[in-house]
Amino acid sequence: MNPDPQDLLVLLAVSRTGRFTTAAATLGLNHTTVARRISALETALGGRVLARTVGGWELSDLGRRAVQAAEGVESAVQLLQSPDAATAVTGVVRLSATDGFSAYVAAPAVAALQRDHPALQVEIVTVTRRALQQRSGLDIEVVVGRPQVHRAEAVHLADYTLGMYASHDYLDAHGAPADLAELAQHPLVYFIDSMLLVDDLDAPRRLVPTMRDSLTSTNVFVHVEATRAGAGIGLLPCFVADRHADLVRILPDLIDEHLPYWMVLRPESLTRPAVAAVVEALRLRLHGMADQLEGALGH
Repeated sequence: MNPDPQDLLVLLAVSRTGRFTTAAATLGLNHTTVARRISALETALGGRVLARTVGGWELSDLGRRAVQAAEGVESAVQLLQSPDAATAVTGVVRLSATDGFSAYVAAPAVAALQRDHPALQVEIVTVTRRALQQRSGLDIEVVVGRPQVHRAEAVHLADYTLGMYASHDYLDAHGAPADLAELAQHPLVYFIDSMLLVDDLDAPRRLVPTMRDSLTSTNVFVHVEATRAGAGIGLLPCFVADRHADLVRILPDLIDEHLPYWMVLRPESLTRPAVAAVVEALRLRLHGMADQLEGALGH
């Protein structure tokens, strides 16, 4: 039994969002119609095309093959509408990344891209975690540390540097540490240890294990503002901290942590011109920020 091309296009929309409700809104249908078309497609193909996961719906092996066919249908329809439509940078791209990357890399990169492609929509989800094994609804993940993923493309983007920072007022009141032993006597501003999901971010506990936690948070911008306010000495990304003239880098020769940003892409996302354009925009932005990422501007 041959599948209905419309059912394939519905599956394509679900694969890009991970949810029936979001796909329905994109297609101008209701949730029930989406579910019915997916059921009809599975009957036609003789197997399941989707599996439910914690993060939404994920494609099965059969579903991935069906999506490849659906992309062919979509391209054919676009070519009929306009010769340039198949390569147009339009639609919604969903990206997840850490707070600092989202604010200072992704947002400016996307804004620059949208000046040439105003129909492009990008959703940025800020989170600090390992790469997901089921990434329904995400086109691009940016994570810290080399990811271990299946059925996805993992690409190294760039390295960045973290250093210890304190405010001028804090140093006036408490003095600047001269070595690691003195640094250990100061309170630490950093991630909540019990909620830290990225092993590569354990530098303070590894380098200065006796530093006591002062103010901790899951958000890097809270780290920055707490450090500026004098809550302690913060381990901060240099490309974020060096934007603030009231912060001073401490012991750069002893605390100079280099971590990699990696990008994870779903196979079905790689063929979309909009996703490819966002990926290239991120690369260009990172290239232009090389000195900031390295921490050279703070020396």
